[in-house]
This record gives sequence, structure tokens and C-alpha cells, in this order.
Amino acid sequence: MTPIYFTIASAFILGLTGLAFNRSHLLSALLCLEGMMLSLFLALAIWSMTMNSPSLSLAPMILLTFSACEASSGLALLVAATRTHGTDHLNNLNLLQC
Repeated sequence: MTPIYFTIASAFILGLTGLAFNRSHLLSALLCLEGMMLSLFLALAIWSMTMNSPSLSLAPMILLTFSACEASSGLALLVAATRTHGTDHLNNLNLLQC
């Protein structure tokens, strides 16, 4: 395993463990998801460059587009939750209440 692949894999696993074990704030969960998406983007971009296929060069841009949509919807949920509940603590958010 080359050092660049090890770095990308460790960044993804670090984001996954941060998402699994740190569930206190919504903002920290969104940052962990963003780190995972960026490591996937880097892995897909490097993989498409090493394959030298023109059909694979569009895949990182599609993933980056979905990542931007995920970030914007996550921030919109963060703002809505903060306005209604007054905080972004995940323990205070009850999804069964309106």
C-alpha cells in the first residue's frame, strides 16, 4: 500500500470513527461526513487518473456535486434545528416531536 492510499484510507476511517463515537453535536457529525466525502473524492480522482480512461474522469465531479448538495442540506438542517430547539446537541433533538 502506497503512502497516499494509506493517508486516504486513514482519513476515511478517522471520519467514520468520529461519526460513530462523537455524537454530541450535529455540526461535528456533519464535519465527519464532509471529511469522509472528501477522502472518497480524492480516492476516486486518483483512481481515475491511474486508469487513464476518459469515461472515468467525470466520476469525481459527480461525487463532488453530491457532496456539495449533502453539505448544503446538512447546514440547512443545522440552522433549522438550532432555530427551533436553541442548540445543536443531538441528545436534545427528538425526531418523534413536531
